[in-house]
Amino acid sequence: MDSYEGTATLEWWANRSTCLGRIRVQVAVRAAGDAWTSEASLESPLAAEDRESFDFLMQLDPHFTLRFDDASTVLVKVVEAGVGGRLMLTAAEEDTPGPTGTRHAPHQ
Repeated sequence: MDSYEGTATLEWWANRSTCLGRIRVQVAVRAAGDAWTSEASLESPLAAEDRESFDFLMQLDPHFTLRFDDASTVLVKVVEAGVGGRLMLTAAEEDTPGPTGTRHAPHQ
């Protein structure tokens, strides 16, 4: 895959059975060799309560599961890139510790 543009969902899993947040995003992934970069934008603006929840989860741990529409997933680190709901996504390090349990989505 050299690039991908489409929709996906950012999910914040507390453990294998508890997802504390889901946010739909438009994502653009670009690959160059073994490296890749990704930008995402919120599919729609977050309501105040949802924004508060997202900010809280980001402060706890900025690692989310990025779930594509074909159900494939990758663990990513999310960094806000200015205003307007823009996000930068990078692959999470394999040894990224989770707050409790595992931060990976349940197996499907």
